[in-house]
Amino acid sequence: MTVPDMFRLDGKVAVVTGASSGLGVAFAQGLAEAGADLALGARRVEKLQDTAALVQAAGRRALTVATDVADPDSCTQLVALAMEEFGRVDILVNNAGIGTAVPATRETPEQFRGVIDVNLNGCYWMAQACGRVMQPGSSIINISSVLGITTAGLPQAAYAASKAGLIGLTRDLAQQWTGRKGIRVNALAPGFFASEMTDQYPPDYLASQNGRTPMGRTGDPAELAATVVFLASDAAGYITGQTLAVDGGMTIT
Repeated sequence: MTVPDMFRLDGKVAVVTGASSGLGVAFAQGLAEAGADLALGARRVEKLQDTAALVQAAGRRALTVATDVADPDSCTQLVALAMEEFGRVDILVNNAGIGTAVPATRETPEQFRGVIDVNLNGCYWMAQACGRVMQPGSSIINISSVLGITTAGLPQAAYAASKAGLIGLTRDLAQQWTGRKGIRVNALAPGFFASEMTDQYPPDYLASQNGRTPMGRTGDPAELAATVVFLASDAAGYITGQTLAVDGGMTIT
């Protein structure tokens, strides 16, 4: 196998949550272009058809499933349907996430718990469901955030807590599953990429953060998708339990 061959995902099946918009779409398209078939999960199942069309345009198969990752049974169903359709699950991209920007003294218990339930608990339920069927050589990629490592001038206690928790979850699942089950578990900590979530930020907020990054710009979703493909592939076969910041250098300043 040549080095370029190690980045290919031919014959692999990937599950991507939160695949109806934003970075989830980019992840699904990138994985398909690298050769994987896709099981796509999101609550807005009607929007998944657009993502499925991108996967199919890359010559790969796509399954769409209405999925609420906060519900463990829904996660189990997504994986069961993927196994029924494709016969295997090799890759999980835990991308589904929500955020709030509520000052800590005013954030309600329901708001805080809602973010934790999707961003942290939901990733655990999905990893648990996939971990039961994945074979050695499989890869789980948790989408954390630089806000799990640093702050960015917005009141995001719930979001930051969930993403920091996800980094800890990544380490623990890696130590449990890599040696015993042959499943690598890593996390990405994206910096700022334009998405449906960042559309909710104050005007010019993204541009204001560019001064914190040595690269001086927001990221291109294709750059993050390429990193997901790397971590999913045999090219990252000796990497587990790590959190890789893809942030233009934001976390070093």
